[in-house]
Amino acid sequence: MATPSTSQKSLSSITIPPLTPPPQFTLYSHEVAPNPWKVIALLKELSLPYQVKNVDFMNKSEEFLDVQPNGRVPVLIDHNRNDKIVWESVAILLYLVEHYDPSRRLWFRDQDDITDAHQWMLFQVSNMGPYFCQKAWFANFHHEKLPSAIERFTNEINRVLAVMERVLGGQTSAAAAAGGKQRPLQWFVGDKYSIVDINLYPYLEMVPWLNGAYAFDNFPLVKAYIERVAGQKGIREAYKEKA
Repeated sequence: MATPSTSQKSLSSITIPPLTPPPQFTLYSHEVAPNPWKVIALLKELSLPYQVKNVDFMNKSEEFLDVQPNGRVPVLIDHNRNDKIVWESVAILLYLVEHYDPSRRLWFRDQDDITDAHQWMLFQVSNMGPYFCQKAWFANFHHEKLPSAIERFTNEINRVLAVMERVLGGQTSAAAAAGGKQRPLQWFVGDKYSIVDINLYPYLEMVPWLNGAYAFDNFPLVKAYIERVAGQKGIREAYKEKA
């Protein structure tokens, strides 16, 4: 009977690790852009595996432009659903809760709550995104200082914060309806943490950089709200990764 050679013995002792499947999602992102961090926070909140491809804004690849003709981040590719491509951060958040949050832990079943959630998500898109980013641009990156532009967008940020302070304080009929009576609100919709709050956080987190360290002094309820959101699992893990 033949005796196994030394090389055959060595080969037989090798343990081949199982192949690791690729992550379910690919996320095109950028380290400092606010919108991708909403998506990362939700992926972490739902414990969904993903890989990140950071985009060079100064040299956008054809690969990236093929999946996002508008050339903006984030973009999500869902490899478990025929490589479905979704772009625009709010659309991605809605897609993820539709397909991967069956218990609606971070979304809603009541139609009025859904309407209110859409309202606040569009508030972020139409008010926070443009004004906050324009303040960042004119205060930090524009080739010349334009005090009138900086003042305008500083004031707009304060106006947005005042709206949120009023609602969180239960000082509107909408807030009263959401809470059952006029009382301070913990969350903006349905008395629970949801993607509405995830969607707001990356812009609110920027406020001290945009408007100064004391920017929240006149908005204590907004400040307390941001601290509540910052303590949530997905946000906490996402911003630890960002750091």
